[in-house]
Amino acid sequence: MAIRIVLVDDHKVLRHGLSQALKGEEDMEIVGQAENGYEAVKLAHELVPDVMMMDIAMPELNGIEATRQILKAHPQIKIITLSMHSNKKFIHEMFKSGARGYLLKDCEYSELINAIRVVMQNKIYISPSITGVVIENYMMQGTEEKQNAFAILSDREREVLQLIAEGKTTKQVARMLHVSPKTVEGHRTRIMHKLEIDSIANLTKYAIREGLTSAEAP
Repeated sequence: MAIRIVLVDDHKVLRHGLSQALKGEEDMEIVGQAENGYEAVKLAHELVPDVMMMDIAMPELNGIEATRQILKAHPQIKIITLSMHSNKKFIHEMFKSGARGYLLKDCEYSELINAIRVVMQNKIYISPSITGVVIENYMMQGTEEKQNAFAILSDREREVLQLIAEGKTTKQVARMLHVSPKTVEGHRTRIMHKLEIDSIANLTKYAIREGLTSAEAP
């Protein structure tokens, strides 16, 4: 039985290239594609694939938050990160969220195929290109973690922060998260208080710096 795979990346060219390449693998099948975290969560619920290849920097809901939401509902899904980011913060947070593998986008195609087969054996796959970063992060034992957005803010607060940073209005955020505008305003107030930031512009810069969004600062 073929390994059922969903590709999650906001770049259509990359998804198309991977989709075409994976058609040549007899034991693998692309069953869906998503261009942002929300679509990924929706497809995970609808398709419950074996593997999801997950980018990190995506609009509306990034790969870290999407991974956390997907695995909370479907812990059996194997998520492999395929990202351009080799920053130890992103690597740490993806594995902390439950990802089973981490690859850089400039990896060889053969490594990607190997990673899929490794995680399907219930093993962890770490690309040799980031092994040093993983070991360094392990040795640091979270000395920097206390100060980053993933430690300071709740899951929902990070979700709200990303949408605000990408220019969504209070009403738009409320509609997307299925909550009231008043609830969104409450989240925004708490975010600003926790981060000691007093403007949307500075919130946006903070969100970009922390990797919650790749939107350009206003």
